[in-house]
Parts: sequence; C-alpha cells; structure tokens
Amino acid sequence: MRILIATDHFPPFIGGAHRQAQLLGRSMAHRGHQVAVVTPWHGGMPKLEHDDGFVVHRVRQVRTAFDFMVRDERQRHQPPFPDPVTIVALRNLIADFEPDVIHAYGWLAFSVAPALGRRRIPLLVSARDYAYFCATRTLLRKGAPCSGPGPLKCLACAGDYYGAPKGWFAAIGVALSKPLLARRMTGLHSVSSYVQEVTTANMGAFSEEWLQVTIPSFQLEPPPRPGEEEPDVDAWLDRLPREPFILFVGAFRKVKGLETLFDAYRRLDDPPPLVLMGTYERDSPTDFPPEAVVLTDVPNQAVMASWERAMFGVMPSLWPEPLGATVSEAMSRGRPVIGTQLGGHTDMLTEDTGILVPQGDPDALAVAMRELIDDPERRERLGRTAGERAKNFAGPSVLPRFEDAYQATIAAGAPGAR
Repeated sequence: MRILIATDHFPPFIGGAHRQAQLLGRSMAHRGHQVAVVTPWHGGMPKLEHDDGFVVHRVRQVRTAFDFMVRDERQRHQPPFPDPVTIVALRNLIADFEPDVIHAYGWLAFSVAPALGRRRIPLLVSARDYAYFCATRTLLRKGAPCSGPGPLKCLACAGDYYGAPKGWFAAIGVALSKPLLARRMTGLHSVSSYVQEVTTANMGAFSEEWLQVTIPSFQLEPPPRPGEEEPDVDAWLDRLPREPFILFVGAFRKVKGLETLFDAYRRLDDPPPLVLMGTYERDSPTDFPPEAVVLTDVPNQAVMASWERAMFGVMPSLWPEPLGATVSEAMSRGRPVIGTQLGGHTDMLTEDTGILVPQGDPDALAVAMRELIDDPERRERLGRTAGERAKNFAGPSVLPRFEDAYQATIAAGAPGAR
C-alpha cells in the first residue's frame, strides 16, 4: 500500500502523538509499504527529511508562508480550520505521491479534506484526543468533563482557555470545519473505546457511514538509525534518586492532574521520592513540590529505563485521558499504575494491573498511593499481570490491526462501496 500519514505532531518535538506518528511511519515502511508523512513546518526545520524508510514533508501555513514571518523555532500548531497555504502544499503532495489511503490526525485533517478535491482517496481519521469537536481538545468545561459542544459554551470555554478573541476563532473554526471533515471521511480510528464513543456521538449523522476501528497506541523500541546518536541513558539515570520512587511521565499540564498529584503527595507521611518527567506547557502549574525531581525533554530510551527503577506510576489525569501511552509503557516494564476512571485508562487498567481513582480526588489518590507503597507483594503481583497485559499494546499485536484498517478503509472508499 501507498500510505500518506498526515499528523499535527512529529519529532524532533517530544510527545506521545509525535512518537506514535514516527513509529507508525517506520513500522509500515519496514513491513514493505510505501510511506510518506506530512506535518506542519517549524522554524529551522528542513522542508524534506528522510526518516527510517520514508520521507517527512513539512508544509507551511498562512502565518509561516514566508521566512520573515517566523522569528523563532518553537513548535507551531496547525490552525483549527482549513489553511489555504497548507491546502496547496497538500494537493501537490497528494498528486505526486498518489496514496492508496490517507491517515490523518489532528487539525491538519481539516486541511486534508479540501485538499483532496475530487480525488476519491479513502481518508482514515485518527481520534487521539477530542480535537474534531472541542476547540481546547480536552473535553473539559470549567475543570469538569463536558457533556458535548454547544455554540455559546464553546465560545466561552475556548475564550477562557486561549484568551479572547483567539479562543473564539478556534471555537468557530472547529464548529465550521467539523461537518466538512465528517462528509469527507471514509473511516474513524479511535485510540480507545471511550474516544470512539464520544467522537461518534459528537460528529453528527455522517458517523453512521464510517468504517470504525479502535486500535490503541503501541509500544515499540526500534533499533537506532545508521548514524543516529543514541542518548546517554546512564547520564539520565544518574539524576534519579537511588531509592525506589513514584514516577509521573507526561506533559506538565493541569489537565494531567499534577495539582491533584501534588496535593495527594503532601498528604503522605514519609513518602518515597517523587520523580516527574515531561515538558513544560503554557498551563503548567507553578507550585511543584520542592523535593520532587523534575526532568524535562527526557528521551524515550531513558524514560523506559527509569520505569525499571520506579515503584509504580501515577497518571491522575483530570481530563478524560484518550488513552495514555505512558500507562502501557509502565506496564510493559512490569510496573502497576494509578490512573483515573473516566477515559481510555479503563481500556488498559484493571483491578489486576493497577488502580483507578476518580478524577481530581486527592484523598482517593493518596489512599491508592499509600496502598502500593505499603504493600510490596501487591505491587509485584500487579506488575507481573501488567507486564502480560502490556503485550496487547506492543507493536507485534497492534501493527497488523493498522494494516487491516488501511485495507478496510480502501475497500470502504471504493466506488459503490457505501
């Protein structure tokens, strides 16, 4: 198959969606498919880059159309509406590459749909969060799970999140772009059963016509590329506490439940060290515990090695976590995880692999942490079961499902298939 992966996020920036796009591209290329990836261009980045078996195409936006408009090399996000500059670049790429199927993720999909024009190329859209119907992408309103989009509440919510008028434009852009994308989609890929449920419920009547598949994010540790410098994992491990510790991995965002974690951790008597690995974001909390070990921009190899020295993981998300790839990473290293009850954590964590607590409940989180701290036999038992269950989220189990989804999308997009 000729597969074009269009994604909002891609390395060298760090994040779960970034890594998944790269792993999927590399894995499909290694399995004999012809792959191209298209992603937004950032300052200082090349237009074309060869990865392991495929080419990465970086496309510009209206706001980055010319070099003089870009004054830094920070990560830039695709706008929540069809971008005319991006559309032109996508049309040229689609004409040159002639994909059998396009797999799109994020707001870049809003530009992919019109870029197809009259070409009847099947389009599989990935729901890795709630971006197609929620301007903040979190499905949260005033700190609590949202019941679904509505014109006035979306304007107010996005305005509070991004500031006005930027948030208003984001809400309007998502509202107007959603039906355009829904009409052009052939299939929907969701990373969890929860994401599938809420996405189909909020995308309109067109969802009844889509092929729908639920495939989780996957774990894979490919060998380094020739000439690629491997990170000094030992140097990162030297920065960790010598004794076993509690580990959080993820973006330092309020929606990740960091403030709940800090509150719960302060309630523990003589707790083990707390280690936080992630990236600072626009809404990062400012009151980190002074005794916590905070590490940023940690390479994945070092994260995985760190799990082997941790007691357990804590992922206390406030938002309905779409899946939480870091949970399966911890499980793959035989570590139990404390997660939250609403969202994709329920697809991974059971009473035999970890503990689920209510969102935003520091008392329940502190109790769960104390239970695992005080009961090493239970930790070991949960960890063993978690390691077995993690095989369901490993590349050998997941990648054939993506191939099947692509083939099914192609079949569903054939003339007369619907």
